[in-house]
Amino acid sequence: MNELQLSKRLQTVVSFIPKGSVLADIGSDHAYLPCYAYLHGYITKAIAGEVADGPFRSAKQQVEKCGLSHVISVRKGDGLQVVMPNQVDCITIAGMGGTLISNILENGKEKLENVKRLILQPNVGAHIVRQWLLNNEWELIDERILEEDGQIYEVLVAERGNPYRPYTQLHVELLLGPFLLKERNDVFEKKWALEIKHWRDVIEQLKHAKTEEAMKKKQQFVETLHIVEEALNR
Repeated sequence: MNELQLSKRLQTVVSFIPKGSVLADIGSDHAYLPCYAYLHGYITKAIAGEVADGPFRSAKQQVEKCGLSHVISVRKGDGLQVVMPNQVDCITIAGMGGTLISNILENGKEKLENVKRLILQPNVGAHIVRQWLLNNEWELIDERILEEDGQIYEVLVAERGNPYRPYTQLHVELLLGPFLLKERNDVFEKKWALEIKHWRDVIEQLKHAKTEEAMKKKQQFVETLHIVEEALNR
């Protein structure tokens, strides 16, 4: 992977960037995404944010190697600390857990005022990101699910709007994804078949549980399993 050839996962993220955007890529790692996005005409300029020393140096070197230091500013800082208010209109956050992505957005809410689009790729916990969007008046406008190198990823795209618009059965669609449930491609089916198997295994392990905490945990898994199976069998 480099600035000319992204992974399928990051290529999917980039495909949702509106042409002419000013981008903040948070957790940019090697800054491949903003370099690619600029070289392919998606963005006019970008901020590449990194909190760790190693990735920050890698991003800086990559941007310099591409001769893009005049349009891509590499900054060290935690989450949206690297962005000033009104500085960008599109934010990408890819390759982190859903809880971390939600925390980054929550802790940097004042930086989102003039942002038109969020493109978020949680490695796990996509439902946590959907819940954050719902709670903060961001409307989910599209989703993708894909498999790469044996891993399954979800990409969530949101803009300001009516956060309830995409949902018809809120509880289950927060978990499964309203657009993904509607499309139900092979990767989606595979993901939830694996999840259901995992939940059944856990329920079996907890079958003879005696503690209140274990019994409560088992009941939660049973209820979630029932909700998901019912939605998938419609």
